[in-house]
Order: sequence, then structure tokens, then C-alpha cells
Amino acid sequence: RTRPNSFEGVGAEGLQWLVDAGKESGLPVITEVAKPAHVEAALKAGVDMMWIGARTTVNPFSVQEIADSLVGVDIPIWVKNPIHLDLQLWIGALERLSNAGIKQLGAIHRGFSIGNGSRYRNTPLWEVPIELKRMFPDLPIISDPSHIGGRRNVIQLLSQRALDLDMDGLMIEVHPDPDKALSDAQQQITPNELGSILDALILKRDSSSDAGFLHVLSQLRNEIDELDEELLHLLKKRLSIVDKIGVFKQENDVTIFQLERWIDIVESRSVYANKLGMSESFVVDVLKTIHKESIRLQSDHQVKGKSKA
Repeated sequence: RTRPNSFEGVGAEGLQWLVDAGKESGLPVITEVAKPAHVEAALKAGVDMMWIGARTTVNPFSVQEIADSLVGVDIPIWVKNPIHLDLQLWIGALERLSNAGIKQLGAIHRGFSIGNGSRYRNTPLWEVPIELKRMFPDLPIISDPSHIGGRRNVIQLLSQRALDLDMDGLMIEVHPDPDKALSDAQQQITPNELGSILDALILKRDSSSDAGFLHVLSQLRNEIDELDEELLHLLKKRLSIVDKIGVFKQENDVTIFQLERWIDIVESRSVYANKLGMSESFVVDVLKTIHKESIRLQSDHQVKGKSKA
């Protein structure tokens, strides 16, 4: 593989080396493209696939220029998620390429820069590629544990995690002498280390034909379905009370958001969650989602009240 900044000057020669290496090894080769000139050079050299990097995906104009330059081309094109969390931006890039006639599309999950002190270079936020897979079941999605981890000692763990979550493959950076790599040296591994990682990976089934397993799984899923229905009824009941509070506040000219009440809810529910052995952060996230909807409902009453006045 090559990187787009190598396309200037001696880049054509580098691309030719890449293609020649692919022919000798019998393996397809791929390169990153960031603008139409890169696409032209890669096509001229005869690369098998291309990918659009995270920093390019964030710019719809750049993606559109690349898509326009690929009209009439029939090779696989992969799109990395944007640097920052924005699923719609990721989908938009894929759609621009699809509209240009690209039929062999795939996505690359390389994690997100969210600045929260994550132990990884880029926080995985696995729920994002999972949601993309739900929305587009036929879209191949591979994971990039090298860019997610940023360190070679976590690549094994992240690779296994990706496969456990039904990702379709892995993109791992390999270098004959990682410490001398000109970029991302800390996350590169040797070919031998790659072999060890691949050998250690456990490929799990997405289903089983064992009758006993399916029976138990079906029972447990039925329990979840029933509990989810109960949860939805409880949420509906809670929001109905919130709706009444919204009317009451509007009629009495009381502010929608009350800080002391919100602090009390978060603190008291966190304590209770801890007693139940639940993750406090999970409970707080759920509360924030419910609170957001509560604010929306009460805001609607304020708007209706003003329109009547």
C-alpha cells in the first residue's frame, strides 16, 4: 500500500513498485487517494483498490471530486469513517461514490477522535459501525485496529473485538522494521507479529445449528423482548408525567430546566445503580437521553403557550 503524500515527485515510481510487488506475491494492492490527481495516478499504475482516508471523508467537496474522477471505474473503493463522530457524514461519502456508479463499496472503521482521554489513539465507538451495518446489511465493513489502538501491543485485543462484533475483516499496518517506519511507527508490527496475531484470532460463528443452543437462545431473547416491551411502557408512562409537568410549568411561568433537580436525579440514580451492580456511566447515559426528550416535550409546551398568547 502507499500513501497519497508519496504521489508527488517519485510517487509514480513508488506506485509501480507496489503494483509489481502485488504481481509477484499474487496479492491485490491498495492505495489511499485524497484528490483526483491521486486517482488518476493510481489507475494509471494499475492498483486493484483504493481507499479514502478519514481526513478526506470529512470534506464532502473533496469526496465529490474523487467520486467524479471515478465515474466509469469498476474497482473496490473503501471509505474510512471521518475523524470525528458523524455517521451521516460517513454515509454521505459512501452515497456520493455510489451515485458516481461505484458498485464495489466498503467501509473502514478506524475509530474517532473525541478527546476524552481514551486509552486508545482513536476511541472505537463500536456502536457506530454496528449501526452502519444495521442500516446497510450488504455493505462490507472492516476494522483498522492499528489506527484505533495507536500502539502495537493492543492490536491483538482490538482485532479480536472487531471480529467478535461481526466486522468483515481487518486492516493492520505491517512494516519490516516498525521502529524505522516514516509514519505511525508505534502502531506498526512485523510480518511475523502479524502471523502470530492472525493465528491467535478466534473466528466465532454468527449462529449455531445446535438445537439445544437455539432453544436456550430463543428463550432468553423472548425474555428480552418482553422486558423491552415493559421498558417502553414505563418510558411512555414517565414521559406522560413529564408532559403534565411541562403544562404546569408553562401555566406558572416556571423555567424548563432546573439544575438542582437534574443534579439530584443524576446523583441519586447513580448511587442506586451502583447498589444494583450496574454501570453508573451507562445509567447516566440513559438518563441524559431521557432528559433530552423531557426537555423537548416541555419546550413544545412553552412554544404552544407563546403562540396562544
